[in-house]
Amino acid sequence: MPPLAGITLSFLFIALAVASRSVRVMKGLGFTFVVLATGAGALTFPAAFISWGGFELKFAITPLVQVILLGMGLTLTLDDFRRVFTMPRGVVFCCVLHYTIMPLGGFCFAQLFGLHGAVATGLVLIGSVPSGTSSNVISLLARVNVPLSVTVTAVSTLISPVVTPFAMKWLAGAEVPIDAGAMMFSILKMVIVPLLIGLSVQRFLPGIAQRLVRVLPYVAMFAICTIIGVTIALSREQLLSVGLAVFAAAACHNATGYVLGYWGGRLCGLNKTDARTCALEVGIQNGGMATGLAFNVLQSPAAALGAAVFGPWSAITSSTLASWWSRQNRNSPT
Repeated sequence: MPPLAGITLSFLFIALAVASRSVRVMKGLGFTFVVLATGAGALTFPAAFISWGGFELKFAITPLVQVILLGMGLTLTLDDFRRVFTMPRGVVFCCVLHYTIMPLGGFCFAQLFGLHGAVATGLVLIGSVPSGTSSNVISLLARVNVPLSVTVTAVSTLISPVVTPFAMKWLAGAEVPIDAGAMMFSILKMVIVPLLIGLSVQRFLPGIAQRLVRVLPYVAMFAICTIIGVTIALSREQLLSVGLAVFAAAACHNATGYVLGYWGGRLCGLNKTDARTCALEVGIQNGGMATGLAFNVLQSPAAALGAAVFGPWSAITSSTLASWWSRQNRNSPT
C-alpha cells in the first residue's frame, strides 16, 4: 500500500472512531475502527510493527493474550459455572453447536475459496477456538440472555485444551503438521492459567479485582491492536496476494456461525432469545487465542491471518446484529 494511501486510510478510521462516540448508528464500533486503523498502519509501515529497539514484537503476543484472559477471569464468578446445572440445555447445545459449526465451517470455506497451507489452517484455527469475551458485551447490547452467554464463553474456554487440538488435528492435519500435545499445553499455559488466576483474584481479593477491572479493558484493547498489527505486518505479502479470498472466507464463516447457531438452537428447542444468544456465541471467536496458537504452536504468522481478518469483521457484524435485536427487544429486561 502506498504510504500516502495508508496514512489517509488510518486517519479516516481514526476519525470514524471519534465520530462513533456521538453518531448513534456507529455506536459500539469505535474500537473496531481503531483496529482497522492499526491494520492499515501495519500494511503501510510493517517495520514499525515487527520490532522495537531490537525486540521482536511477536514474542509479546503470548503475554498479551494472557493479559486478555486474565481480564476475562476477573469478570467471572462461581455462579457463572453453577449455571451449567441450572440451565444445562442451553449451555450444552450452544457449546456443541459452537465446536461443530465453526471448525467445519473454517475447513469448508478454506476449500471453497481455494486456500491452502498455513492460510487455510488459520481459518480452521479461528473456527476451533472458544467463543470470544466480546460476545458477552454484544449479548448485553442485543438484550439477549447474558448469563447464558457468559457461561457458554467460560465453559467453551475451559474445554478448549481438549477440543481445539482435536479439531485442528482432524481438520487441518493434512495442511500442516499439528502437534496436539504441544497445542494442549500451550492452551493451558496461555489461556487456562491466567483465566483461573483472574477467577481466584475475583473470588478471594474482590477489592483488587474491582480496581484491575477498571484498567484491564484498556490494556486489552491495546493488546488486541498490537496482536493484529504484528500479525498483518509479518504476513503482509500473503495478505496482499490472498487477502480478498481470506476476507470472503472469513465473512462467510462468520455469517454461517450466526445463521446455523440461531437455527440450530431453535431446532434444539431453545426459545428465540436463547437462540439469538447461541448465534452470537457460535459466530464470535477468541481471535487473541487463535493468534497466540498460530505463533507459538504453528510458528506461522500466515496462520494468524484468519483471526486478524475474522476478528474486526465479526465485531462489525455482531454490533449491527445487536443493534437490530436490541430494537426488537426494547421492552425486554437486560
